[in-house]
Amino acid sequence: MKININSIFWLGGLVAIASCGNNNSKQAASTTADTVVKPLYVTEKVMYDTDDPAIWINPTDASKSLIVGTDKDEIGALYVFDLKGKIIRDKVVKGLKRPNNVDIAYGLMLNGKPTDIAVVTERMTHKLRIFSLPDMKPVDNGGMPVFEGEDEAAGFRDLMGIALYTNKAKQIYAIVGRKTGPTTGGYLWQYLLTDDGTGHVKATLKRKFGKYSGKKEIESIAADNEMGYIYYSDEQFGVRKYYAEPAKGDQELNLFAQTGFTEDHEGISIYKTGDTTGYILVSDQAAGQFKVFKREGNNAFVKSIHVSTSNSDGSDVVSVPLNADFKHGLFVGMSDDKTFQLYRWEDLAGKDLKVND
Repeated sequence: MKININSIFWLGGLVAIASCGNNNSKQAASTTADTVVKPLYVTEKVMYDTDDPAIWINPTDASKSLIVGTDKDEIGALYVFDLKGKIIRDKVVKGLKRPNNVDIAYGLMLNGKPTDIAVVTERMTHKLRIFSLPDMKPVDNGGMPVFEGEDEAAGFRDLMGIALYTNKAKQIYAIVGRKTGPTTGGYLWQYLLTDDGTGHVKATLKRKFGKYSGKKEIESIAADNEMGYIYYSDEQFGVRKYYAEPAKGDQELNLFAQTGFTEDHEGISIYKTGDTTGYILVSDQAAGQFKVFKREGNNAFVKSIHVSTSNSDGSDVVSVPLNADFKHGLFVGMSDDKTFQLYRWEDLAGKDLKVND
């Protein structure tokens, strides 16, 4: 199945103008399901500890799309799976120093050619590691240091979350989070990714932004390319929303998902039903649920979905058809048994959520 590259940009799940302001309403409209939704496939196990997945849509044949996922250890790896969860062993990147989160972007210009990339946060080296897709070759000259000048002993350089934002001018930014940071603002740092002149990627710091409650940490980050927003989980506090474009300012646009969570707010993924419509899924890790909020408007709560993932941290979703198994999109959730679980969107949606045809 051939996918137009513009469809990837507009409908991919990497992540009317949304109204701003706080959304602290009670989740009285909860429609928590009694049944547990089962995945269609479970990936083969990694060596140590799964943490975060990302989905790469093959632009010429969607049935050959890939899932990449981190194996979080001091001798960790970035695994690559097919759409049945089988490890593609010649694409696995080993020897990474506690790789935490990963995200994917399309069409970064390197050596004058558009290149799809997977960007991984490497916590122990305080670097971003970048690999071209689908060959998984390094294009980062050994990695790019971030959070330079911050207090290393306090954990202010210990990389965790990442989201890649592509704007309408096709500029690609990395928004990076860490194990801990200041409560006075500037927890997240945003870098512009460009060619360094040799066909490798360089990262240029563009801004520091983002509030932090101080309760636990900020790991899960998601970018909404079309609507121009960044979402991130302030664990045990809520989900925060900002403009993705540095020029639009650093004011917080919304704070939601503050009630109904058992403990940590974790993985965030965006299922798109149109340019400005769809759903934001946030992992209620300890409850074995993903809570669903509207992509549009004030991000109102919709429902909770019980899943079979255990202590799910990272997740990703795409809303384009991939193959006969995933006709309406694919949702991938991390599970703490060293696997990632692959769900059909229609199984998660049930009767309450829209399904792309």
